[in-house]
Amino acid sequence: MTQPVQTTPIFFGLGIAPKLLEILDRLKYVTPTPIQIKSIPIAIEGKDVIGIAQTGTGKTLAFGIPLIQRLAQGKGKALIILPTRELALQVDETIKKLGQSIGLRTAVLIGGAAMHGQLIALRGKPHVIIATPGRLIDHLEQRTISLTDVNILVLDEADRMLDMGFAPQINKILATVPAQRQTMLFSATMPAEIVTIANKYMKLPVRVEIARAGTAAERVAQEIFVVRKDDKIRLLDKMLTDYHGTVLVFSRTKHGAKKIARDVRNMGHTSSEIHANRSLAQRREALDGFKNGKYRVLVATDIAARGIDVKGIELVINFDLPDNAEDYVHRIGRTGRAGHEGRAISFATPDQTSDVRAIERLMRMNLPKTKLPELPPHRAPSKEPEFESYPQRSSRPSSGGGSSRSFGGRSSYGRPAAARTPTYGRLAGEARGHISADRPAGGESNDNPWAKRGPRTGGGGGGRRPRTPGDFAKKRNRW
Repeated sequence: MTQPVQTTPIFFGLGIAPKLLEILDRLKYVTPTPIQIKSIPIAIEGKDVIGIAQTGTGKTLAFGIPLIQRLAQGKGKALIILPTRELALQVDETIKKLGQSIGLRTAVLIGGAAMHGQLIALRGKPHVIIATPGRLIDHLEQRTISLTDVNILVLDEADRMLDMGFAPQINKILATVPAQRQTMLFSATMPAEIVTIANKYMKLPVRVEIARAGTAAERVAQEIFVVRKDDKIRLLDKMLTDYHGTVLVFSRTKHGAKKIARDVRNMGHTSSEIHANRSLAQRREALDGFKNGKYRVLVATDIAARGIDVKGIELVINFDLPDNAEDYVHRIGRTGRAGHEGRAISFATPDQTSDVRAIERLMRMNLPKTKLPELPPHRAPSKEPEFESYPQRSSRPSSGGGSSRSFGGRSSYGRPAAARTPTYGRLAGEARGHISADRPAGGESNDNPWAKRGPRTGGGGGGRRPRTPGDFAKKRNRW
């Protein structure tokens, strides 16, 4: 009886070592993606690789498996450079899953994290260094790291790094890495700047292109609404009502992301935000909460367009269209990952026709325009304060019946005049109870002229004595 022919692709037969195959099987990695099928055998041979595929198609395993196998065959270490902290942590998580059981050590060098912990990780002689360009340059300048033994270099999401202005840092890093190395470059798009890097720093790279640059994931349904700017938040309210799964919302600015997240909470949904104004701990808490269901809605800027790998995101909403058409591809690639279905909805204002056309030219398709539905009414504004409150000027008349700035009445900020803190020179420090180091702490003596100025109370401020009615009488007599 003939055996059935195996038609489903598997990792066996790609040149992967038996131990790694066992690890992949244990981690439930069964079917390789097209980029993995084409890249892994080439990379295991030690050749330079340029891999182009849609976001969410498994590029991390495409370079991670060959990287671990080649490190096990000889000395040296690998360096993986990525554009964002979130993406670095995500890649580190995947690399650890693959190699921790065989003793692989990693070090993550990213901004926003304590240098002390990174120095400890570097002293442990890691096999793989995962870094963002800025923090890696910091370590190079402080001579806390040496790249002379790097024999595998990976540039992940290289086009994004160039868009973020990391070209000078990348060139500086590449100048410190040995010329005799293997270089792998992976991305979803392929601008001319990357071709320049490939020609300058790579040796006869093999180009593996699963889909042309600008191709979105196949199973992501896309649509676009043309809506007035003032009605965007109402349309978002409608979308969150119609769809019941997890939702990722992209904002163009960090201040916009904060406001959108606040408005979403006012609608009754749990939400958090990720943007450059949030600390690394806050961003990790927001992403972990989004993964485990604590937050149904995550609002993010383009800092997360390539740094979020969350399975099962039902809907991606472009509340604001991206400044760069290529970022649209990465944004909507957060849904429909690993062959699953997804949906992407974009909000465009009537004056953004040129931005929509730029996206359509890149993707070589027309985005379906959907008729605007009936929008819910405006909700009451959120009670969460957006700015700190400042003391307001009091409109009440002074107790003395005169000007609000009189010494016996209230100050112009509604506080007793004696409570105001003077702000001039050393007298300000003394009025607050602080004694300057260059004068004595008290006592009547010739060495302490500050003690001879009399009491320092009353609305006159500083070290002046309180004024009396007689002082005002003398002033009137002079006139």
